[in-house]
Amino acid sequence: MRRPHGVHGGLLIEALSDVPQRFAPGSVLDLVTADGRRRPVEVAQAAPHGDSLRVSFVGFDDRDDVEPLRGATLEVRRELTPSAPEGEFYYFELAGCVCVDRVGGTLGPVSGVIEDGGGLLLEVVDGDRTLLIPFVKAFIVAIDIPGRRIELDLPEGLIETCGST
Repeated sequence: MRRPHGVHGGLLIEALSDVPQRFAPGSVLDLVTADGRRRPVEVAQAAPHGDSLRVSFVGFDDRDDVEPLRGATLEVRRELTPSAPEGEFYYFELAGCVCVDRVGGTLGPVSGVIEDGGGLLLEVVDGDRTLLIPFVKAFIVAIDIPGRRIELDLPEGLIETCGST
């Protein structure tokens, strides 16, 4: 959630969904606050507003009701998410998968997926080390979502080049 909008409980959000009816009135989403608390919310209204979407929820009637929601996220329950097309993956499916390189061994779990304009990067955090690994077919041997594992064949020197502490 970006910020409250107006005095009647509206919020400006960045909508990342490509499902047109995701924010239709009556839709139920999970609201996850910055501290990890989760609760269902029902969309009352939604309309485009610049590069954002202005959304209001049933039971949130004024600015004071929505002010604590800054930084919260809206999530769709996994069971309501359609399967990704063959060979494609949702970011949430990749998060938590352990990356293993054929030469470098276990690199750590994916903590996020970053869009940097030049392609996708897997953010892999293991202790104090963070790796940003290009998510490209040439480096991927296998992706096992149920087994929570991504097997990689990274070029020599990439781990050292893409890592930071």
